[in-house]
Amino acid sequence: MSEPLAELVATRLRILGQPLRIRLIDLVDLRPEATVQELADLLGTTQQNVSQHLGILFRAGALGRRKKGTRVHYFLDDQHILPLLEDAAASISRQLAELSRMVEPDAS
Repeated sequence: MSEPLAELVATRLRILGQPLRIRLIDLVDLRPEATVQELADLLGTTQQNVSQHLGILFRAGALGRRKKGTRVHYFLDDQHILPLLEDAAASISRQLAELSRMVEPDAS
């Protein structure tokens, strides 16, 4: 991988490296018509906090947005984001399963 590409990948991973942003991506995928306030309510945080993180994801190209009246609706604009997050979750599950086998007494 070239150095410029590695820098871009690192930047993308830094943008995704915040739990609230990962949860927002998941919710936006599941509820593409949800408003910012609905997302804030679902996450138990403030509209201002959600708006800030949605803005970061939008500027990074992960999310798109459309305005309907006075409300803004976000949608998943980069279809590669979800598989990336799913792969990371699968990697963690595999590692946890290995660790569990190491810690648990052998049942044989």
